[in-house]
Amino acid sequence: MKIIRTNFQNPEFIKLIELLNLDLAKRDGENHPLSQFNDATNLNYVVLVFKKGEAIGCGAISEYHDNSMEIKRMYVSPEARGQRAGEKILLELENWSRELEKSKCLLFMGSNQPEASKLYQRNGYFFIENYGKLKDIPDSICLAKDL
Repeated sequence: MKIIRTNFQNPEFIKLIELLNLDLAKRDGENHPLSQFNDATNLNYVVLVFKKGEAIGCGAISEYHDNSMEIKRMYVSPEARGQRAGEKILLELENWSRELEKSKCLLFMGSNQPEASKLYQRNGYFFIENYGKLKDIPDSICLAKDL
């Protein structure tokens, strides 16, 4: 697998985000309250993972606080799951966060994503109180990791 760093304008990222949005709509329904936080424009720190020249996964980070980056838009295509692509993306995002002199990564996800929850917990993320605009959304789950 090959990992590249790019931004939100990358056509492969845009394709993967469309697949992610379809997956989330199937899991949570079109009008799920978390969908309002899924905007991918202006994500300047995007990671893509390729296998045999095909983009199979993505993730991004954006600045959340002086010392924190928020992980956003994590996705691995169904046929590539179980091959540790998600872990590779997550590790690259954490490394990039460290390079940007951040000491924490945090994220939110919906409760209908058990695979994602397992991935994050397996990689040292812990549950935190819902933050920011997510405080009043009952089926959102927030996690963090100190870098």
